[in-house]
Amino acid sequence: MKNPPIAAISTAQGQGGIGVIRISGEEAVTVADRVFVCASGKRLADLKGYNAAFGYVEKNGEKIDEAIALVFLAPHSYTGENVVEISCHGGLFITKEVLRTVIEAGAKPAQAGEFTKRAFLNGKIDLAEAESVMDIIGAKNTAAARAALVNKEGILSKKINGIKEELIDKAAHLAAWADYPEEDIPEISYNQLMEAVEHGLNELNSLLDGYDAGQVIKEGIDTVIAGKPNVGKSTLMNLLTGTQKSIVTEIPGTTRDIIEETVTLGNVVLRLSDTAGIRNTDNKVEKIGVEKAIQRLKTCGLVLAVFDSSMPLEKEDYKLIEDIKNVPSVAVINKSDLEKKIDSDYIEKNTENVVYISAGNASGLQELESVIEKITGTNSFDPSQGVLSNERQRNSAFLAKKALEEAKNALEIGMTFDAVTISIEEAISELLELTGENVSDEIVDKVFHNFCVGK
Repeated sequence: MKNPPIAAISTAQGQGGIGVIRISGEEAVTVADRVFVCASGKRLADLKGYNAAFGYVEKNGEKIDEAIALVFLAPHSYTGENVVEISCHGGLFITKEVLRTVIEAGAKPAQAGEFTKRAFLNGKIDLAEAESVMDIIGAKNTAAARAALVNKEGILSKKINGIKEELIDKAAHLAAWADYPEEDIPEISYNQLMEAVEHGLNELNSLLDGYDAGQVIKEGIDTVIAGKPNVGKSTLMNLLTGTQKSIVTEIPGTTRDIIEETVTLGNVVLRLSDTAGIRNTDNKVEKIGVEKAIQRLKTCGLVLAVFDSSMPLEKEDYKLIEDIKNVPSVAVINKSDLEKKIDSDYIEKNTENVVYISAGNASGLQELESVIEKITGTNSFDPSQGVLSNERQRNSAFLAKKALEEAKNALEIGMTFDAVTISIEEAISELLELTGENVSDEIVDKVFHNFCVGK
């Protein structure tokens, strides 16, 4: 048997309306017939594909649960194999009991991502499309979900294949012209070759330029809320999270440890950290918190530096302004509803991005959202265009771009077309690896190792 049947719970494990146990493989229907009894008296093997039957899951002649079995016949299934999905009542015990019964009937427990891996190996999807499956499952916002779905539908793969096919056409023409001179094959022109190389470079540069914004939307950005005590850091944290996450008092030094939460602001996922107020203190516990806050400023991806509009700037404020000059940051001037005493001109001259808010009154949040989207590049992010979704894909695209830059340079300095062909073939090889057409078993295993069991 080429691929023994595998089985796993494909729904989240916990209480719910239904639980789905998926079986895939050449003998999937045979295994399902050993445990599922149709109420009509028919066998699942008698059903056509895309048909469902009501019945019971039985073990040793004893009913375990009412269920519905849905049959998909190869190649018209998710994996490209015969597939049966048994929908039983949701719940930890019932779904595990049905799965155990299916395994005892001849199926093997599926490994992480094995259903999608079989879909890839059976040519139902390429590797880039397979990786988008987990991106859909793990999407944290609308933009991330749309980008993942677009990739699943093959937009990224179509872009890569478009570049690849044009390069293959030119490389094949060059090889034929060089190997069969007696056949009178027309020589490809310099302009034709340069046009193909530059087109590939433009497409790859566009994908690479959008990678960082795509990662911010997909994974989020490590964001630190910093400032001296009582400027409103914790109030801002609570406003962004929509909960009383941080304790807010008029006593300086209330926040002494780093408080973390993940929120979505517009298209951006912020992995927020509310830090201790930065100041000199003799309190040992608070001092540790301040040291942690200063350290996080050096390692985070974005700083929301908070200042009190109702107070003049102090030495801690000036120090913070200096510290964030080389870090992606927003100067958040809080308490804008109170009488203004802060030197806002100094802040605006020394920081690129300034926003006025009143965290206590929940005003200015839209302006903060817009500035953060501008800094992260997500304001112009278009999920419908397809994006590189991980470092594996980015690395292949980068190496393909590098090879095409070498090809362009070789053309510009007048090297022979044979030398240009070598670089073009290197670019083709990297693009084939991106889509999985020419990829090692080790990389394939690594990709699907990150999947959840049942998908």
